[in-house]
Amino acid sequence: MNTLQDRIRGSLIGGAIGDALGYPVEFTNVSEIQYRYGERGITRLDTKRYRSRGLDQADKAVVSDDTQMTLFTANGILNAKTNAIPLKDGICEAYVEWYLTQEGVKSPKYNKCWIGALPELNCCRAPGTTCMTSLANIYHGITPVNDRKGCGGVMRVAPIPLYAVVDGRMSIEEADRLAAESAKITHLHPLGFISTALASHIIYRLALDNAPTRENLKHYIMEGVEDISKEYKNCPDDVKCMAELAERAIALADNDKTDLENVRELGEGWVGEESVAIAIYCALKYFDNFESAMIASVNHNGDSDSTGAVTGNILGAAIGYEAIPQFYKDDLEMHDLILHMADDLYSGEVTKM
Repeated sequence: MNTLQDRIRGSLIGGAIGDALGYPVEFTNVSEIQYRYGERGITRLDTKRYRSRGLDQADKAVVSDDTQMTLFTANGILNAKTNAIPLKDGICEAYVEWYLTQEGVKSPKYNKCWIGALPELNCCRAPGTTCMTSLANIYHGITPVNDRKGCGGVMRVAPIPLYAVVDGRMSIEEADRLAAESAKITHLHPLGFISTALASHIIYRLALDNAPTRENLKHYIMEGVEDISKEYKNCPDDVKCMAELAERAIALADNDKTDLENVRELGEGWVGEESVAIAIYCALKYFDNFESAMIASVNHNGDSDSTGAVTGNILGAAIGYEAIPQFYKDDLEMHDLILHMADDLYSGEVTKM
């Protein structure tokens, strides 16, 4: 398989694995996680806790709204290309369609995403309040107004750099800018979209790197920090906050403290900059061990599914699909659909399963 196609698959599947691993322990403190799953916390996908009754994939580990929105991001990009409209407009329309699936509403205006007809994507999976409120406003013709910086922008961003990187469809600067603009659809605090631009930058670079290393990843992180400093110089305090967290994550990845101690120093991942920083730490700390990176990314007191998703997106772009342990793939809900969407991002064409 083409290396880039494998990396695109790896990033989307990796993100879904991190999401599914962290979803059962979101909103759960570490002591309760350890009581439920053992001293190491949750280490394998839980195929029972959130069983999708009545669906074909009832014995798979289900994903949260993070992966749902990621898939709609991808479908929106491809719809925009097909319909010759701006990519951001296609993404925004797709997000409104996702919002309607969570509300159980059908709309003749917002019905362009073929994945919106799939049962798994019409399940309500703990959608974020800011995303739902902002998209409800757009659906009703109201411009969203908020100062939220939650991780709802960054957890869905991976399809943008993955689409952009193929055949130079977009430069890295254009991809990062689109990623930030897509986050602004729902999250208007600068750290909500600056963190998204940084994650996009890292994924783009890793997907193109034929022989990525831990040192290369460090370089891409700092390069991304430099780029957001230039692009968002009108938000110096927010850029500084993101830069300091990224640098702290790099430093923590080299110490001998426990993952839980290090993650605590970066936050809980509920907001964009903390989610990206935790993902940077886990991807760097366990660059050569996907399983350990996933475990570290979700076993903490915070937004486990989102930190797992972003970690999986980053590390999956580095190692590719084939290098991801098979046991994760076997237990993952919508595995084949996610691969299908990854391949569509690679080809640039919408195809239905």
